[in-house]
Amino acid sequence: MTEPYVLDLHEVDASQRAVVGGKGAHLGALARIDGIRVPDGFCVTTDAFRRVLEQEPAVEEQLDELSRMRPDDREAIRTLSARVRRTVEGIAVPGDLAEAVVRGLDRFGEGTAFAVRSSATAEDLPTASFAGQQDTYLNVAGAAEVLRHLSRCWASLFTERAVTYRLRNGIDHRAVHMGVVVQQMVFPAAAGVLFTADPVSGHRRTATVEAAFGLGEALVSGLVNPDVFTVRHDEIVDRTIGTKQRAVHALPDGGTRDVPVDARRQEQPALTDAQVLELVRLGRRIEAHFGCPQDIEWCLADDGPGAGFRIVQSRPITTLFPVPEIDDEDQHIYLSVGHQQMMTDAMRPLGLSMWQLTAMAPMLEAGGRLFVDATARLTSPAGRTALLEMVGRSDPLTRDALETVLDREDFLPAPPDAPAGAPDGRPPAGGKRAGGAPAPIDTDPAIVKGLIERSQASLAALRRDIRGKSGPELFDFLLEAFDEHKRVLSDPLSIQVIMAGMEATWWLNDKLQEWLGEKNAADTLTLSAPDNITSEMGLALLDVADVVRPHPQVVAFLQGVGDDDAFLEKLAELPGGAEARDAVEAYLDRYGMRCVGEIDITRPRWRERPTALVPALLDNVRNFAPGAARQRFEQGRQEAYKKEQDVLARLRALPDGAEKADETKRMIDRVRTFIGYREYPKYDVISRYFVYKQALLDEAERLVRAGVIAEREDVFYLTFPELRDVVRTQRADEGIVRRRKEAFRSYQALTPPRVLTSDGEALSGAYRRDDVPPGALAGLPVSAGAVEGRARVVHDIADAELEAGDILVTTYTDPSWSPLFVGIAGLVTEVGGLMTHGAVIAREYGLPAVVGVHDATRLIQDGQQIRVHGSDGYVEILG
Repeated sequence: MTEPYVLDLHEVDASQRAVVGGKGAHLGALARIDGIRVPDGFCVTTDAFRRVLEQEPAVEEQLDELSRMRPDDREAIRTLSARVRRTVEGIAVPGDLAEAVVRGLDRFGEGTAFAVRSSATAEDLPTASFAGQQDTYLNVAGAAEVLRHLSRCWASLFTERAVTYRLRNGIDHRAVHMGVVVQQMVFPAAAGVLFTADPVSGHRRTATVEAAFGLGEALVSGLVNPDVFTVRHDEIVDRTIGTKQRAVHALPDGGTRDVPVDARRQEQPALTDAQVLELVRLGRRIEAHFGCPQDIEWCLADDGPGAGFRIVQSRPITTLFPVPEIDDEDQHIYLSVGHQQMMTDAMRPLGLSMWQLTAMAPMLEAGGRLFVDATARLTSPAGRTALLEMVGRSDPLTRDALETVLDREDFLPAPPDAPAGAPDGRPPAGGKRAGGAPAPIDTDPAIVKGLIERSQASLAALRRDIRGKSGPELFDFLLEAFDEHKRVLSDPLSIQVIMAGMEATWWLNDKLQEWLGEKNAADTLTLSAPDNITSEMGLALLDVADVVRPHPQVVAFLQGVGDDDAFLEKLAELPGGAEARDAVEAYLDRYGMRCVGEIDITRPRWRERPTALVPALLDNVRNFAPGAARQRFEQGRQEAYKKEQDVLARLRALPDGAEKADETKRMIDRVRTFIGYREYPKYDVISRYFVYKQALLDEAERLVRAGVIAEREDVFYLTFPELRDVVRTQRADEGIVRRRKEAFRSYQALTPPRVLTSDGEALSGAYRRDDVPPGALAGLPVSAGAVEGRARVVHDIADAELEAGDILVTTYTDPSWSPLFVGIAGLVTEVGGLMTHGAVIAREYGLPAVVGVHDATRLIQDGQQIRVHGSDGYVEILG
């Protein structure tokens, strides 16, 4: 066919998304796959859609209005989108366009019924399916009805759900155009959906078939409970036969209706086992062609020469978490780095690349997150035992997820029987020696002081030596700096100190529970421990509040700064403003390299975006009296001292009490000497990251001035080696940056699992506990005590507005959240472990805390009264 507005389906391929929309392009590609049968038809191109809209100027004005809508303003969107649809449906189809469509219909013969299906350009993308956003009309008979439904398909680009979807995903309404697919109608005996990967677990070798009698609309609309077949390795491993009381059938004069299914057939399977396996084999062929798991709509014609399966749609399954790319076919188990680092958000390519280059272990990327391949450790006896013990102490959910996989006999070979104790006599990584004896290091505060001084000297040398470096010379220098970065991070003495503090904590908790029945005694014994850079950061912002508080005009000004990150320059014009500015500047000099999600170098630092600190600063001004920092620290120190005296006195009253008390005293001194240092290496890493970032952004500015890239932040979507090449060649591929931005947006919508297998199975673990009250949310107890208060669900520290006594509920907390900890009464997070930053600082400040609470930010509503049981590890929702 040569009509400019109509293309035969067999003339279309996957490259023509812009011409016929996503569905049309996919169907054209499907029709070219050997052995795949697609109902015959044609596509009405997006040029036809654009031409129709150009006939009505009102559409342009209405699109302007739509673009200004907020995604949550449902009533306004509903009203305006309905108006746009009425406008579009009211536009007459131009005569030559109508004639082209009629000619396309003529070759099928009179009386043929058609499916008229929307096909938007932003549809069935690898990163966003847009499933169900536009409309399909079945059993449309006659040219006039096809043309009428053509207009309805165009108008469906502006349904309320489609408009809201685009607004939420930052997609310009004008950037999306509508093609329409017109296909010969198939009147099937059965229809349904095939997922070539398990849409729930993500398992790539497991296919799921859903089937019902009649047209697939019965299944899509929820009219029936379909049959569900699970297929793995060409074998049906599970089946559920639904009671299919209704079916959707075509009417003789056009349209469809649902009808009752004969009682004798309701519990019969819609497909035979042989048909299920044949369908899955067809699905695997389609998946191989497109290179990713597919969500496939199918129907089965069972009479005449046209009998057999027809594929009516195939789109990527965009909800699956991607799998790291590897070069072998072996089974692998990956552990999430983000759950260890308290940053589960998607990272941009430069952030991923920089962390990989500076980390102590090889890391793989998937879905904008980093993973460590734990397979080798899990297949050795000592490695498996040590890893499970370490993970179990820090995050029971990760251990449960690991054990779920390891319990399957066919996944990894079981390690041979482990000998008694490690063969070299060393303690398991992250664990304890038999009997709980700590690593051999003296309890000497000078050790911590020396480590900090060495770190500061190395950082000062980095700042000095990087000055003046640019171009290829800068990248050569940075690669050498990364070696020094890793040397500091892997300093054996530093690791010994960290382990000594953790082991002393475990010893105290284990022994004092055994001897005195004390739960989590170390939580109180570590209050206001010295040398904790992260807890000092939170208290230091209280000191800044003391400078701001006496000046009402400064407070009023800060309340109105909004997103103006240049506000510090204006402060000096106010009474007391210069003093306030200097206090904030001094704080930023010390802590300005921090931010939420700080392991991603592309995230804006407080020094770059100081407005992020303003809400916490104003909370401190409002909720605290002068001198609160010193008072709080001293109060914690006194509480720890009283607890120590109480514990030692009770121990002395026990049999062998003097010996137990002496040993406990040594451990208390040890934990207070070393536990604060646990936070310092991360501070050092992030300090170095800010130096690297400033140098790379200077390079990016030069690239912008030279016209190599459009904007400075484009470099965030390149890896470090790619950026090095761009600087060297002074040439960049705009397509790569654009595609990486689209991929990053899609990754942001994914929830990373704690454990991921090479089969794509995503596991987040479960608590196996019977000590949690009905209705309570289980988690990991990380800071003792119980508190009741108002839940404040906060996703961004810059949006936090807290009152004294509030309980912070959030996804994760890294050190940047510490300034909020001084003003809250308790903490609940979805991610975290016993020794992660949020837990350490919660104990420092004496806040009852429960972490690892699955879906806490969804199950707990902002403003609800909750009770946090920090000693027992659960949260009650009171109302």
